[in-house]
Amino acid sequence: MYTIKELYSLEHSLAGDYLSQYEYPWQALSGIKEFIVSLGKTLDSSYEEVKENVWVHKSANVFESAYIGAPCIIGPETEVRHGAFIRGSALVGANCVVGNSVELKNVILFDNVQVPHYNYVGDSILGYKSHMGAGSITSNVKSDKKLVVIKTNSEQIETGLKKIGAMLGDYVEVGCNSVLNPGTIIGRCSNVYPTSCVRGVIPENSIFKNSGVVIQKD
Repeated sequence: MYTIKELYSLEHSLAGDYLSQYEYPWQALSGIKEFIVSLGKTLDSSYEEVKENVWVHKSANVFESAYIGAPCIIGPETEVRHGAFIRGSALVGANCVVGNSVELKNVILFDNVQVPHYNYVGDSILGYKSHMGAGSITSNVKSDKKLVVIKTNSEQIETGLKKIGAMLGDYVEVGCNSVLNPGTIIGRCSNVYPTSCVRGVIPENSIFKNSGVVIQKD
């Protein structure tokens, strides 16, 4: 339920080959910065290096009020809207939306991902056509500052990392104003109800309800 192969269709990201080196998605987080720098230097002329280690596809629409920190790659037909704050180490795929007042840090967004309104996404990987509703955020550090543990019903996986946000599989829908706690993993085609507080591993094709009840889709 939580391996890279189970969560993501790797052909929908320029990071496909990079991610295929790992079994679990959180293992890829520490190398995102270096990967983006090396990938950017291989991009073709359809990308423009607008400043050092920031590559933007010529078909992308980046509002003047958006801030893009290095290193970063913005893919084709992607829109980065007013007041977006990309702190750096962000690979944003094709046909994505990075909306107003959205903050990204150390992330991979697959193609067709939407984070359109007031989202914080840090130390996370968002799969193909995943969507985070307005105000939903990833929490990437535990309040006690201890290392993040991935928790399932049957085991606890020590990651050795202090910062892990959320891993959203392909086609995941996160409802408005939800909080995804450190180390949350949501399987493909699952939905999270609005205003939810989510932690642990949510199986694919599931619905996570406000009460924490998880049901399988028909």
